[in-house]
Amino acid sequence: MFEVEFRSKFNEETYHRVKEYLDQHAQILGEDDKDAYYYIFTDKLLKVVHNVSKKTAKISLKLNRIGEGSVFPEIEFYFPEQEFQTACELFKLLNLPAKVMYGPQKRINYLYQDCEIALKFSDAWGYHLEIEQVVDSLDKKSVVEAQIRTVSAELGISLMTEEELKEFTRKAESKA
Repeated sequence: MFEVEFRSKFNEETYHRVKEYLDQHAQILGEDDKDAYYYIFTDKLLKVVHNVSKKTAKISLKLNRIGEGSVFPEIEFYFPEQEFQTACELFKLLNLPAKVMYGPQKRINYLYQDCEIALKFSDAWGYHLEIEQVVDSLDKKSVVEAQIRTVSAELGISLMTEEELKEFTRKAESKA
């Protein structure tokens, strides 16, 4: 499976405008607040995530870094919520050669025009969203990317370019 994913950053006013639109026109999938530890490698991103709202936990490995392409394989492994601290301790003790960031995230998920949209706020990113679809073949990439761009236009937001993503994430990582 491959995730086709784009991001947008904006101010609080735009956040509320987009939220109002999605509340009226999209299927609301609900709150999805998270606490996460991010292990930032030179070529991939590993996350240990406590899905606070859903009372679950997972380990997620994105086989690229943010700002290194909009399509990438992602592997996820779910485990019981009560084991989140144990998983965090395990990764801490491994002394992985990665920069580690921690960040809670407020999040509401929607389904709109076959796209999953996560409307978010975090200290590192501020107000932002992710629009994505999961596909089983890279042959579907261009069709899905076009659909995501259409959705972003309907929402009145601009998607971050790869260069903007790379610059922003590298600055955020340097503060960790």
